[in-house]
Amino acid sequence: MPTPRLLIAALALALPLAAALPAHAESDTASFAVDTSLKLSSDQRTRGISDSLKKPGLRLSVEAAHESGLIGLIEVATVSKKQFLEGDGLGFTVAGGYRFGDPEGWHFGLGLATEFFPGAKFDAPHGFDFETFTPTDVRSSNFNSKFAVLEINYGELEGRVLNVISKTYRGADTGGVCGTMLALNPDPTPGLACYARGDQNSRGSWLFDLGYKFNLAPATTLNLHAGLQKIKHFKEADFSDYSIGITHKQWGFEWNADWMTSNTKARELYLAVDGSKLRATDDNRFVVSVLRRF
Repeated sequence: MPTPRLLIAALALALPLAAALPAHAESDTASFAVDTSLKLSSDQRTRGISDSLKKPGLRLSVEAAHESGLIGLIEVATVSKKQFLEGDGLGFTVAGGYRFGDPEGWHFGLGLATEFFPGAKFDAPHGFDFETFTPTDVRSSNFNSKFAVLEINYGELEGRVLNVISKTYRGADTGGVCGTMLALNPDPTPGLACYARGDQNSRGSWLFDLGYKFNLAPATTLNLHAGLQKIKHFKEADFSDYSIGITHKQWGFEWNADWMTSNTKARELYLAVDGSKLRATDDNRFVVSVLRRF
């Protein structure tokens, strides 16, 4: 169940937006439509990777669309404090842009998006002295990211390309990538080779998504997804993800069941310290969820 703190944070984001935009049914010109949804999942995943350390998660989304094509999105989701260290256990996404075209044919979208995790950060060495064989230049990094977004869609086929315009993507810098590899991989060679490339960030990384929805019945949809992540300067963090799932609408809810899998190169980058154990966040997973729209 969500904590009062989570509900307060979610409502603080959702209510001002909903209040500022006239409801679709009440407007004479029908200029705005607002879609609010609440989703409970057995595992909160982003691009096939668990953000909740494979525990249940909650996500509140508010999307507003204007008849001109302008759109806006605000989301708040629960995340694991053991992954997003020193944070409040919340992740926020804010996006805006413009969509145009024929919904049944070619249609497109352009926009900007940001995701941030309040308070979440980690300290790691951004350099390595090979003469004394010691890490150097310990600095803090956060998990916040900013993106430029392009959507290219045809009917139910949806393609999306994101380019990272912030300094890092989810903390992927020399400290985050090389430091993690050196700390968690029994073989120090990959981590040392990473440090030998110098201090780098991940601005300019590319994220690709392709999805397709097929109506099996009036209330049942087959969902297919494939994604690719190419992290600039850190090929070790590249990976692909895939999922197949079913959505069924019943009793005013959307019931979802998805099989998610990913193909990562350096698995230590997707391990989280949980007490005395290391837990994988990139393994295959059957995820169930239920969504309610308001």
